[in-house]
Amino acid sequence: MSTYRQRLKEVTAQRGNLCVGIDPHASLLSSWGLPLTASGLERCARGIVEALGDVVAVFKPQAAFFEQYGSAGVAVLEKVIADIRAAGALSIVDAKRGDIGSTMEAYAQAYLGEGSPLAGDAVTLSPYLGFGSLMPAYECAIANDRGVYVLARTSNPEGGQVQLALGREGSVVQEIIDAARQLNTSARTRAIGLVVGGTHASLACDVSDFNGSILVPGIGTQGGRIEDLPALFGAAWSNVLPMVGRSILKAGPDASALRAKVDTFTLS
Repeated sequence: MSTYRQRLKEVTAQRGNLCVGIDPHASLLSSWGLPLTASGLERCARGIVEALGDVVAVFKPQAAFFEQYGSAGVAVLEKVIADIRAAGALSIVDAKRGDIGSTMEAYAQAYLGEGSPLAGDAVTLSPYLGFGSLMPAYECAIANDRGVYVLARTSNPEGGQVQLALGREGSVVQEIIDAARQLNTSARTRAIGLVVGGTHASLACDVSDFNGSILVPGIGTQGGRIEDLPALFGAAWSNVLPMVGRSILKAGPDASALRAKVDTFTLS
């Protein structure tokens, strides 16, 4: 299998660099006229992929909205990941896992291990138990040609309390960015990506020479604008995956309306 970075480059060259979040929260299900059950969840989440799977490069299913329905919801997430793969798109499972030792190894096998039904093309991870605590996931991603996205400068305003605090060699977020870049270099891969929100007037960190993919949430409902991203990210713009969720999904359940909404988030 080709590496995650190779697959990402190929699919974005064909379909553009937009990532659509699959966030089937209660208000969305209600607006689509669906029950707040695992069945309603499945009709919504799989309907998104059915409508957009041939035009969108990357989908990001948010695991929490599936987990809240227990085992039935997790089973739906497994189906959604399989649907995305069958549609020729890539999946980033937004699980934000982060732990240490054998627990982190288990998370890595669940979301990155070969043969796991929960394994997408990539997964989001939280490095705030220490960047090195995630090494089992990095190693698993590299071994299985998958990717990870490490939370760096997140879109929520509260994140700055931790991310902009001073570490040993600068801000905490800059240390995470630098560590991810160094790992990509030493491992001769670009499996390690970053999550950097698009809601900030200034990033307050330097991603200009980052050598991996950058997932950018916060576009649309949270206030970020896709047309501002080239200036915000500068030299790193070519690595950016803008992520839009609710601002597209609220156009559903009509498939043609969803596809038309996707077009409004494409830079000319």
